[in-house]
Amino acid sequence: MTESGPERSEKPAKELLALDPAQESEFRKKVQEAKKNKPRKFNELTPGVVYVGHLPLGLFETQLKEYFEQFGKVRRLRLSRSKKTGGSKGYAFVEFDCDEVAKIVAETMNNYLMGERIIKCHVVEPEKVHEKLFVGSQTQFKKPSHPAVSRYNKPHAPEQIAKMTSKLLRKEAKLRKRLAAHGIDYDFPGFAAQVPDKKKKETSVLNESTCSDDTTLLGTPSFLEKRSMIVGDDEDDDEIIVKVPAPQNAEECSEEEEEEEEEESADEKEGQESDCDVQEVE
Repeated sequence: MTESGPERSEKPAKELLALDPAQESEFRKKVQEAKKNKPRKFNELTPGVVYVGHLPLGLFETQLKEYFEQFGKVRRLRLSRSKKTGGSKGYAFVEFDCDEVAKIVAETMNNYLMGERIIKCHVVEPEKVHEKLFVGSQTQFKKPSHPAVSRYNKPHAPEQIAKMTSKLLRKEAKLRKRLAAHGIDYDFPGFAAQVPDKKKKETSVLNESTCSDDTTLLGTPSFLEKRSMIVGDDEDDDEIIVKVPAPQNAEECSEEEEEEEEEESADEKEGQESDCDVQEVE
């Protein structure tokens, strides 16, 4: 009896068999080789990544993509930039559609002179390509609003400057301790030499106060005190000093004034008596 239609359709397809049973093994080998050597389609091309180093200044994503597209289609491009300043670090990774094109680019551009720099190129093996290498490469780069250079060079408050100096001094002290622990006898000025001492500040303030430009009269007590505080050789100084006599006591002054008044009154009396004598004679 013959089998029904649906039962025939459920049966698996028969394997390919050679006409000669003796050549069955060789026939299967040839079939497997033909399947392996089957030509690949255009969409199944394996991409290739090229490392480009020692780039000159002024080359960014747009310029690099335009330049390398002359070799073939560029799928992705990643230029390494600084996170602090946003500037180029001088190397990039370029991914092409075909690995054969990537090899041609590496051979052609290696040791190529561009912008007074010799470019270095080589193909990155697929095993060494990190899965997150081209993450964010499609987004447009935006320069940081507050780079580290501008943050460092901005004017700081006195409290911030004091904090920075203390931090630098602590680090320097730790460095000196590590050198001493390793038996290294090395003395260097460091940041401590740039920070002025408080004692020196106090002495400088005193000198400034004594050597001020305020005009004072010669021979006054304040002038003499300033001269005594100034350190120097007074013997070689040719300056003329006017000595003012010391003031007298109040009692002596009052006695002299009384004597002068008595003398004046006595002279007046004598003058009056002489006038009276003259009148009598007349």
